[in-house]
Amino acid sequence: MYNLEAWEDKLIADIGKKRFNHCKRVMKMALLLNSDIEEDKVKTAAILHDCAKYNEDKYMMLYGENIDSYQLQFKAVLHSFLGAEVAKKEYNINDNDVLDAIKYHTTGRENMTQLDKIIYLADAIEEKRNYPGVDHIRKLAKNDLDEAILYSLDHNITYIIEKNDLIHPLTIDARNYLIKEKNE
Repeated sequence: MYNLEAWEDKLIADIGKKRFNHCKRVMKMALLLNSDIEEDKVKTAAILHDCAKYNEDKYMMLYGENIDSYQLQFKAVLHSFLGAEVAKKEYNINDNDVLDAIKYHTTGRENMTQLDKIIYLADAIEEKRNYPGVDHIRKLAKNDLDEAILYSLDHNITYIIEKNDLIHPLTIDARNYLIKEKNE
């Protein structure tokens, strides 16, 4: 499945060298966070997680049939939902675990898989990410992915509220699920 040599030129053409380098750093972090998922899946989901970024209009025309008007309200995360379609149709990825990890890497979701968690966190804490709280999330991620994700979700929700923007319901679902699990 993972085939960076075959994908690199297309990825760089679509998302640019800077975003491609971010994807490589996400892959590096994902491999560090991974303990039991097949490495091929981790590398594939990580390197392709932003494959639709900056090209949402183009890919909406090609593959947006499953994106409804409700989802269009959430512009900042649209690339993740389109990314799953792009990975499937442009990069021939058929593994649903990989496609879901790409799809939910910005929002999270209720009952995230281990791969979902790894890609979500790796994207949030790759080595060049620099925002208030990122070092704490990195520290948490070394011991407990769920705690790190919960802290990251809280941070993201606060940021979105401060911007007076819409919070995707999947983000709320992800947070609520982790809190329920923590309190059981």
